[in-house]
Amino acid sequence: MTTNTSASNQAQRSKPLDHITVVSLEHAIAAPFCTRQLADLGARVIKIERPEVGDFARAYDQRARGQASHFVWVNRSKESLALDLKNAQHLEVLKALIAKADVVVQNLAPGATTRMGLDAATLRSQNPRLIVCDISGYGLDGPYRDKKAYDLLIQSEAGYLSVTGTPESPSKSGNSIADIAAGMYAYSNILSAIIHRDKTGEGSHIDVSMLESLSEWMGFPMYYAMDGASPPPRSAASHATIYPYGPFAVGSALDPKNMESPEDQGTVMLGLQNEREWVLFCKHVLMQDNLTQDHRFESNAKRNEHRQALEKIILNEFSNLTVQQVIERLETAQIANARMNNMADLWAHPQLKARDRWVNVPSPSGDLPALLPPGRQTSFEYRMDAIPTLGEHTEKILKELGMSLKPS
Repeated sequence: MTTNTSASNQAQRSKPLDHITVVSLEHAIAAPFCTRQLADLGARVIKIERPEVGDFARAYDQRARGQASHFVWVNRSKESLALDLKNAQHLEVLKALIAKADVVVQNLAPGATTRMGLDAATLRSQNPRLIVCDISGYGLDGPYRDKKAYDLLIQSEAGYLSVTGTPESPSKSGNSIADIAAGMYAYSNILSAIIHRDKTGEGSHIDVSMLESLSEWMGFPMYYAMDGASPPPRSAASHATIYPYGPFAVGSALDPKNMESPEDQGTVMLGLQNEREWVLFCKHVLMQDNLTQDHRFESNAKRNEHRQALEKIILNEFSNLTVQQVIERLETAQIANARMNNMADLWAHPQLKARDRWVNVPSPSGDLPALLPPGRQTSFEYRMDAIPTLGEHTEKILKELGMSLKPS
């Protein structure tokens, strides 16, 4: 048997969405996160940006070697086309581009695309195969339709803040969780729409709201508080209803002079899920078999009810141990555990390194490290191309369209 090397190499280079062109009127996180993932799968993503200013996320900070941390995260592998959409000539360029596109994504202010004649109804009447995805704070109808929405505001509206933080103070997520949720649902809906179009020939209009996306992720606390029941209490980094499940201080009684490593003291995260693990935890971690007979702790509900008493027992045992000793005991008992890493620890995480999850992508300030998308693939390689400068591809795209722009 002979192998067609050329065909084999071509199959390896082929990506699932390399036949798809996406035009995105996007800024900040939700839409850019969605379209970057489409680009990861090979889609051509043309990002529309305002001349001179661009996506305002470009100016959030300069922490990524002179560029904005948010921007470099969600904008690799895209082409930047600078257009002033208040200029009729520029708007015609955009419309010509959309006429050749497969997908349009937008997360502009409410009503902005309608005012420009770029709403889904108009675009799909001209091209029924087009997939249009609108991402907004609250959706395209309902009483909140025109309300401005930012990530933190949606965290508040969706009840996320009510169950996150300490008993004394609610806390926001450390990342843009509402934007990420909306971006993920936009991404998965677009993939579904592409599959559906391949079967039926018809495009779709997708209406994704940040509120509905984050509300879906609030399913456990919502059901826990069903029919007027009390919601899960804010319990900092501990689980609200399962105990012991959370962070525990280690090595507090150790003499710093005798510590072999500054990491001997610290915090260990651990979690128990069932009664079998509780027995193992008592025997191999706390070294106190008799606790399995203590009626205060005979079920998760009881342990949760008496968590202060149990916490005192755990902290007392851990106070004379190093972090590594506690982890070794937990591993012996096969109790789930983790170190409480910071961002420096994550950059250097040995598991990410061992699985070759880091690659370099070009950027205006030189190569930057980037994580490969989650999910190893044997049939194709993810696209990991450059982060564009503002308007970098404008002339190329205009040439493709056979158009030009007169100076303003």
